[in-house]
Amino acid sequence: MEELDGEPTVTLIPGMNSKKKQMCFDWGPGEMLVCETSFNKKGKSEMAPGCPFIYFIRKDVDVYSQILRKLFNESHGIFVGLQRIEEELTGKSRKAQLVRVSKNYRSVIRACMEEMHQVAIAAKDPVAAKDPASGHQFSSQVSILSAMELIWNLCEILFIEVAPAGPLLLHLLDWVRLHVCEVDSLSADVLGSENPSKHESFWNLVTVLVLQGRLDEARQMLSKEADASPTSAGMCRILGDLMRTMPVLSPGNTQTLTELELKWQHWHEECERHLQDSTFASSPHLESLCKIMVGDEAALLEQKDLLSNWYHFLVTRLLYSHPTVKPIDLHFYAQSSLDLFLGGESSPEPLDNILMAAFEFDIHQVIKECSIALSNWWFVAHLTDLLDHCKLLQSHNLYFGSNMREFLLLEYASGLFAHHSLWQLGVDYFDYCPELGRVSLELHIERIPLSTEQKALKVLRICEQRQMTEQVRSICKILAMKAIRNNRLGSALSWSIRAKDAAFATLVSDRFLRDYSERGCFSDLDLIDNLGPAMMLSDRLTFLGKYREFHRLYGEKRFVDGASLLLSLMTSQIAPRSFWMTLLTDALPLLEQKQVIFSAEQTYELMRCLEDLTSGRPVHGEPDAQQLQDDDIETTKVEMLRLALARNLARAIIKEGSLKGS
Repeated sequence: MEELDGEPTVTLIPGMNSKKKQMCFDWGPGEMLVCETSFNKKGKSEMAPGCPFIYFIRKDVDVYSQILRKLFNESHGIFVGLQRIEEELTGKSRKAQLVRVSKNYRSVIRACMEEMHQVAIAAKDPVAAKDPASGHQFSSQVSILSAMELIWNLCEILFIEVAPAGPLLLHLLDWVRLHVCEVDSLSADVLGSENPSKHESFWNLVTVLVLQGRLDEARQMLSKEADASPTSAGMCRILGDLMRTMPVLSPGNTQTLTELELKWQHWHEECERHLQDSTFASSPHLESLCKIMVGDEAALLEQKDLLSNWYHFLVTRLLYSHPTVKPIDLHFYAQSSLDLFLGGESSPEPLDNILMAAFEFDIHQVIKECSIALSNWWFVAHLTDLLDHCKLLQSHNLYFGSNMREFLLLEYASGLFAHHSLWQLGVDYFDYCPELGRVSLELHIERIPLSTEQKALKVLRICEQRQMTEQVRSICKILAMKAIRNNRLGSALSWSIRAKDAAFATLVSDRFLRDYSERGCFSDLDLIDNLGPAMMLSDRLTFLGKYREFHRLYGEKRFVDGASLLLSLMTSQIAPRSFWMTLLTDALPLLEQKQVIFSAEQTYELMRCLEDLTSGRPVHGEPDAQQLQDDDIETTKVEMLRLALARNLARAIIKEGSLKGS
């Protein structure tokens, strides 16, 4: 898968002229921004670009389809379930479980296809449709989904079921009947008429039933012809008996392939004998049916319109010529059937190439062709994952390190991350990519726009579950910044604590203290009161928590404890110097209490702190002392504090001296 198979398709952007103007573009994880510049091809600048728009070009638009979103959601559950049961699967139960998983995937595809079909019909209704032009788009999507199920079903038969000779043909017949289903509507039309045998499509219906191996239904139709036309009753009875006696290997049958081949050979010779004896010469329709049943290629090719495609022709040809075909021989018959059916008149379509690669048992070519032909990575990612669980891709590693399964899952998950809600599914796909999944998840999850707090909490929970420490910190810091811009200090502090970001916690704590200085009270008391061990994240946060504790002690009239705490905040240098005057002012009521609260030693410490603050001694380059000396209000505060401290010191010395004297 390393070589480029052809030139990539050109995407035309309306209004842009890349031949005259230089383009400007910027890549993103799931899309690209494109705009015209003001420069022309000669490098000369013009007044303004010719196209004033900026275009978003998305590489995976299918994620924006409402119906296909159901496909992504449903298949996600199947995918995760498969990864979880992998360890329990062994032997026959393993194969049966993998087949069941494959059928579940197909049922999801079919359900989406049927819903899309209904939407396409409604869109084509000129009365009910809001946008009739979208009908073509929906019809195209139905065709793509139908092709996806067709390919998946064939891969299931050949690679997962690994059907041997005999049962292989039965599976291929079911495959054709499921995907060439026009016969059912045709049957309803014919049987719904007053005289089915005279209906213009009667013989087309009988022929299609024979082409699909539905011989019991074909016999019933022939009986209606026999009842309506006595002259052909005998021929209808003979052909009906040939249909009834055709040897078929049924699922519950115990006969061997050799026995089946002998019986089939005798039956085939009997059919040829009737043709040689001109038993059906008087009825061209019956003769044509008998020729089909002996595997006459010319007779089969005459029914091209009813066969509709080469793989239907292949299965019908095998049914009536090689009913015990071995898997190893399939590619030979498939190639010859394709050549005969196209007859050199047209070239194979991409779907033909994919099916041919499957018949050749070339899994890697199937995946490669599907990757080129399909519009998104859903199909190849899930099919490759399932085939990898079948141990069919173990030997194939890509040249840049990751294996094919992981590469495709990473591409698919990256596309999901471009969607505003489907990104949550992409997380699990990254989880099950052992080599590059985690680093890819880290890169993508950082780009998710955190538009709401609820979405941010989802992203955060995902990161925390996977111990993605850097991403958790980054998200918490983003949310903290948003909160602080909206002046929600409590939320900002909570996020900074969760991020374990000491610098940001210090910043928010300073905002709390500044807010307190301006308003005289704290906001978000519940948060500050319950900081617990989190207050140790930074010195400023510790100070905030302890300062709030001082207020609580003061409110509870526990003055001695409060005074000790207040003094320790200043002497331990944990309080910001700009806040010292506030702390000393908070000490004033305690100094003026009738009871002596501060001891002589504590009073000396307070006096030293006040002198440090007012002496103009530079500490950490903060010129607070000069500012305080120039401020009359601050000068008044200082004088009041000195007076209160002096009075308290005298009282404390007298009290302590009297206690010693006693």
